[in-house]
Amino acid sequence: MLGMDNFVIVKINGSQQKVSEGDEVVVDKVDGQEGAALKLAEVLLVADKNKTQVGQPLVKDASVQAKILKQFQGKKIRVATYKAKSRYRRVLGFRSQLTRLKIEKITTV
Repeated sequence: MLGMDNFVIVKINGSQQKVSEGDEVVVDKVDGQEGAALKLAEVLLVADKNKTQVGQPLVKDASVQAKILKQFQGKKIRVATYKAKSRYRRVLGFRSQLTRLKIEKITTV
């Protein structure tokens, strides 16, 4: 169990996030219902006041407990395609699927 000024770097869906206990982070969609508990076992680094553990590639016996707060869509992005001299124009929209997680507990050995 780590204090508030300590943090870990955890891998979630292929991207790395710096988190501490009590943080809320928005990540790419994670499967699960709202309110479900989630265990993140891919901890890459654990930093606390006295020492820092760097995983090779993962920190052994370290995990993060998180809770899914919300599944939602991100802001709409407009993507335009254009070809010169051929009167071809196309505009598409894209909204990424996101998940808001609350970091509840960080366990290290």
